[in-house]
Amino acid sequence: MINLENKDYDEVWGANSAATYLSKTLRAQGVLLSQYYGTAHNSNPDYLAQISGQGSNAMTRIDCPIYARFKQTGTSKPGQVQGIGCVYPASVPTLASQPTSAGKTWKGYMEDMGTPCKHPEPGSRDDHQRAQVGDQYATRHNPFVYFEEITSSPDCQNNVVDYTHFADDLKSSDTTPNLSYITPNLCNDGHDSPCVDGRPGGLESTDSWLQQQIPAILDSPAFRQDGVLVITFDESESNTSGPSGVPGGTAGGRVGALVISQFTKGGTTSDRMYNHYSLLASIEDIFSVPRLGYAGAPGLNSFGPDVFNAR
Repeated sequence: MINLENKDYDEVWGANSAATYLSKTLRAQGVLLSQYYGTAHNSNPDYLAQISGQGSNAMTRIDCPIYARFKQTGTSKPGQVQGIGCVYPASVPTLASQPTSAGKTWKGYMEDMGTPCKHPEPGSRDDHQRAQVGDQYATRHNPFVYFEEITSSPDCQNNVVDYTHFADDLKSSDTTPNLSYITPNLCNDGHDSPCVDGRPGGLESTDSWLQQQIPAILDSPAFRQDGVLVITFDESESNTSGPSGVPGGTAGGRVGALVISQFTKGGTTSDRMYNHYSLLASIEDIFSVPRLGYAGAPGLNSFGPDVFNAR
């Protein structure tokens, strides 16, 4: 799965999209989820939702400028820890531990991160909030380092790695993780415009990056065997919410998602309601593991025959 940044649905998927490779070439190969929503503004809680099922709090909604430990005040259903902060205690489970328990593998590939499992010291200021020349990594777009379940384990050093490792891992089915979670840097994900390295940024740079990277994924042995590629955006650029009544909410606005697989029919559309918790639930269903947090909420849609519609 690949997360891109801060674009409204119509800007990406509409007739005048600047991302023609994504909105036309790739669109013709998969199913577009036209009612897929982010769960919060700003970025950080959307990423956290995708791997934990946890809702946002006042610190994550401002992108955690301080890498503060979470101060828990209680619990609530479905599987929510109440309180405020950024770094969740080890008692909060995540998608990272689930594939391992199911005998499967996972990795987070973070472009420009460099050092594995890179994050600030607890309680300190995050100095990777803005891009720098030669270093456009954003901590807030790496959800794995906000959970002590992961950072306190050797899995973090081994599995939360720089994106440069991805090409080698993709060469065979044996070395490709069952779950690959990819975060491009602040230029390639479309966040910055213009970028600190002089590129235009926005959808133009995103589309160029996708055009360079996606063919290798689609041609890889693991993908050709039984792979599923999901490309989505964390939140809409406008500070809007979607319809009410969706478990976990649609406060991040309508962004859409594209799913490409041998199990999907190219050029099709699903108008079923989805959000980032739906994506988490769908991954957990594929791996036959329990649903976490809002992913387990009654009435939440996970990907079904409307998405895997090739048969």
